[in-house]
Amino acid sequence: MATQTPPGGTYRVGDLHLTRVGYGAMQLAGPGVFGPPEDRDGAIAVLRAVVDLGIRHIDTADFYGPHVTNELIREALAPYPDDLHIVTKVGARRDETGGWPPARTPAELRTQVHENLRRLGLDVLDVVNLRVGGIEAPEPGSIAPQVEALARLQQQGLIRQLGLSTVTAEQLAEAQSIAPIACVQNLYNLARRGDDALVDLTARQGIAFVPYFPLGGFAPLQSQALASVAQQLGVTSMAVALAWLLQRSPNVLLIPGTSSVEHLHENVAGAALELPAAAIAQLDDVGR
Repeated sequence: MATQTPPGGTYRVGDLHLTRVGYGAMQLAGPGVFGPPEDRDGAIAVLRAVVDLGIRHIDTADFYGPHVTNELIREALAPYPDDLHIVTKVGARRDETGGWPPARTPAELRTQVHENLRRLGLDVLDVVNLRVGGIEAPEPGSIAPQVEALARLQQQGLIRQLGLSTVTAEQLAEAQSIAPIACVQNLYNLARRGDDALVDLTARQGIAFVPYFPLGGFAPLQSQALASVAQQLGVTSMAVALAWLLQRSPNVLLIPGTSSVEHLHENVAGAALELPAAAIAQLDDVGR
């Protein structure tokens, strides 16, 4: 039973309404997003707390673990609430050393979609993001064969909405010439502002922009301006970073991850922070 409405309300992603404050499940896997969690019961508790907080947007991928986060989500939350939306990614796999090699042939993408369906226990995936680039940046080149393969699965009723991850504006335009794109998930945060123009472009088109690593990822955000604003407001730097993203544009959706129920509550509270205009002005030059 949801106990509150997360800050920011919801945003329409295709025919779905996702809470703008979501949850990224990546950190529920073991160290390096590889292997099982050290505390499985704790991971289950986090996922159940996500739903109790009213969050209706969970981000995952079958290559997290691999397979670990999807299996945890199913164990913790199935049968799923009707309004809970699970967003997953395809386009990569994990090797024996924990690497992230691409897996983007049409056949590999079809296999990954079916694996996500099976491990999550679903008949249809709400949103599937095609991961194109690496963790840090997009890779140039055509993505038409990959988008066409996923569009066929969408036509078969296995996917509701298509999204892209780690892409350029040109790749987004190419994908849109093949099928509607409901969301873009790229690396973006207060200190990594290279996609400012893409945030604005997707906002004009009514496309959700979902920044991954909103708090810096494996290396927490470091900024003198961020620390200064946090001190002035008497809150944590991470709260300021999340609130800035939520106020950056109405199409921005957050997916901060954590393996701690306490930290989960802190993230939701941080996103609810209303930054005054003076604080936003102080932060706006960070990362530019």
